[in-house]
This record gives sequence, C-alpha cells and structure tokens, in this order.
Amino acid sequence: MLNPFFLNGSKTEQSLIQDLVNEQLKMYGVEIFYLPRTYVTKNTVIKEVIQSEFNDAYPIEAYVDSYEGYGGQGTILSKFGIQNLDDLTLIISRERYENYIAPLIRDQPNIELTARPKEGDLIYFPLGDRIFEIKYVEHEQPFYQLNKNYVYQLRCELFRYEDEVLDTGIDEIDDDISQIGYIQTLTLIGSGVTASATASYCASGSVRKIYITNMGGSYTSQPTIGISSAPSGGITAVGIASITTNYVNCNGQNGGKIQAINLINAGCGYTVAPWVTIQGGGGVGAAATAGITTGSVGVVTVTSGGSGYTSAPTVTFSSPGGSGTAAQGISTISSAGIVTAIYITDSGVGYSTAPTITISGPVGSSSTIGIGTFAFNEIVTGQTSGVTARVKKWTTSTKKLEISIVDGQFVSGELIVGQDSSATYLIGTVDTDDLVTPFADNDTIETEADAILDFSETNPFGMP
Repeated sequence: MLNPFFLNGSKTEQSLIQDLVNEQLKMYGVEIFYLPRTYVTKNTVIKEVIQSEFNDAYPIEAYVDSYEGYGGQGTILSKFGIQNLDDLTLIISRERYENYIAPLIRDQPNIELTARPKEGDLIYFPLGDRIFEIKYVEHEQPFYQLNKNYVYQLRCELFRYEDEVLDTGIDEIDDDISQIGYIQTLTLIGSGVTASATASYCASGSVRKIYITNMGGSYTSQPTIGISSAPSGGITAVGIASITTNYVNCNGQNGGKIQAINLINAGCGYTVAPWVTIQGGGGVGAAATAGITTGSVGVVTVTSGGSGYTSAPTVTFSSPGGSGTAAQGISTISSAGIVTAIYITDSGVGYSTAPTITISGPVGSSSTIGIGTFAFNEIVTGQTSGVTARVKKWTTSTKKLEISIVDGQFVSGELIVGQDSSATYLIGTVDTDDLVTPFADNDTIETEADAILDFSETNPFGMP
C-alpha cells in the first residue's frame, strides 16, 4: 500500500497546477475558436457522415506547440494538383473546456460527444486565417501529474471542405468557405414588365412568308439569307434563318438543318415573288421559295423590351377584318429576360392600316417579386421544384446568385425565396457548370473528349 503520510496529489495541489496551466495559456497562448460538429445525417451502416454543420464558434485560449511554423508536409505538387498538407498542434486547458465549452453544447442535438474535444470538430486559427480539423485528441500528456491530467493536446490537419455548412455568424470564419466547393450560378429576374411593339404597313407587294423546300444539312452556324431586290422605289425584304438539330445525326459536331426562315422586314413594292438564296453556315442543300401578298405588315419594331421574361412571349396581331388574314410572328428574349426582337412568320393579308401588336406578359408581374437581398449562407428554396441550396454570393447589379449544397435541380421560371432575407426573384437561367472554381474543368474535359469520340452521336466502328 501507498504511504498514508504522503497525499500523492491533493485537490489543492491539483488545483494549483491547473491554475498555473490556465495562467500560462492566457499569457502565452493564442485565442482560437472551437467549432463543434453537428451531425445532420449519418450512414447507419458504416457510420459515415453524410451531412454536417458548424453553427457555433467558442473562443478559447490555446498554446501553439511550435512557433517555428506549421507541421506536416506543407504545400506539395502532386498528380492531383497543388495540395496543402499543413498540420497544427494546440494545447488547451482541460478545466477551461469542461467549465466553459462543454456546458454550452451539452444539450444541443446531434453533437454526440460533449465531455471533451472530439475528432472531427474544427479549430479556427486566426494567425493564418485558416480552419483546421481535429484528427486526434491526446488527453494523457503530461502523464498524470499528481494523479490528474490538466490539458488536451489537439493534433489538427488543414480542413478539407466537403460541402459542410459553416454558419457561425462570425464573418472571419464563415468567409473561409465562401468560394470553395461545387458552386452553381443562377441568373435571376426581377418583377416583370410587359414588352410592347409597333408595326409598319405596306399596301402591296410584300413577302408574305418563306417556304422551306429543302432543309439541307450540316449547318453549324446561321447561313445568310438573300432575297432578290424589290423594284425601283420598293423596299427589299430581309430574312433570318433558324437551325434545328432535332433530327437523326444532327448535333453540335455534324451540324443541323434549316427549320424556318422568318422575316425581319417583309419588304414592299414587289410585283413578282422574289428569289431566295441560302449561303454559308457550313451546310449544303437547303432551298426555299417566297410568296407575296397585298395589305400586309412590313416591319415590327420593339418599342419596349419589358423585363422578367423567362421564355419568349407570344405575339398577336390584330385582325385586318373581312376576308383578310392576321399576321403572325415570334419573339426572342435575352438572358436578362428582355424581348430583343420580333420576327414575322406570316405578314398577313388584307390590312388597310398597320395592325396593333399585343405581347403576352411575363410570369412575374407582381410587386412582391424582384425585391430583397440574399444573405450569405442562408437557405433558398425553389417554390415549384422544392429544391434547396445555400447562398454563396449574391450580386445585385447583375442578379447573379451563386449557390452550393444543392439538393436537386432548379427550374427556369420558378420563384426562389430566401429563408432568412425573404428575398424573392424569378429564376431566368440555371448554369450547373462551376463558373467560380478555377480548377473545375470537368465539363471542359468532357466536351473535348466528346469531340474525339462520342458513342451517343454515332458508332465509330460502323453501324450494324
């Protein structure tokens, strides 16, 4: 038995050592932040963490084990690119953790272990503005001085982000992951305004429409449409072609066919149907003819492009009355949701004056759409698809919303609403390519590979 006349570690002696340790850490240490991991979703079979969050950060003093620099292999160049493999060893007070941090996280759900620091939690190291992950907690060094341990030694590695949510409310910490991870970009649209347009009138000799007699093939760009000149004093018609790849063997490499030729200007003063020629565009074989009419639309001019369009609006011409036929047209919009042009598909018959043009309105013509400012890290939800994501960055001037941790596919034209900011906008376009991360070249690599060999286009070894 031990000698009963020696205490071998009384509580007062142990408390003295602990107080001395605490004092030294406060004098020579660095204030770090301890971020406990919240396990949102885990794999029940192998206990793999599927989704986790870091919602709190607690300041605590820590001694840096070496002031000579980080440990580990440092920054290396490998076949996977540039990798930073810095390590960091920190020492924190056992008493300070158990009396200060542990009680604050003890009753929080999904933290699992609160009695001591645990592997997987994060440390924000302010001297380098870096986040480290705890890989091992040593709790028996120094080894039972006066029958007790007084510190935790945290062996950390530089944190590798894998779509975890950091939302501590401390900007210096949260912004460390603002531009890393897989990021999508949404182009949003504000409150919609209906576009407007006017039409000119030609009493006789306009091109009514252009008829495709041969769609040709292998067109990789828009060909030039030539229409023979109108007689002296008349106005020569102008056409524009549209290409389709919705046919067998039509794709980005093989080109497409000419689907239609619409009119930018129906012309005026023709006495016979003009000739139509198709040149350029990389294709061959296309042909078309034109027919002329009297009392028709000449040119459509967009007077206001409106705003908030997620798809091209319908265009309606007023009827000429009697036995006449109303003109028809189609519209185009920009990525910003503005009507840019209206093309004539049929200039109509029997007009005595210029018709009135009606353009359908955008979906979002409400005062509650196109308002608010999205907040960093807040959850946004698509009101049609139900898809959620986290905000990385919101640029008001361009209405570009960068998002991450997306649980599905957003739909163009649906409303997207911020959970905290209540910002509400329409989605114009969805770009699933990562335009932010400079090393995200997966799509570029796939595109280049498809240009070499792509079984979805044709069988390179011959068709059976």
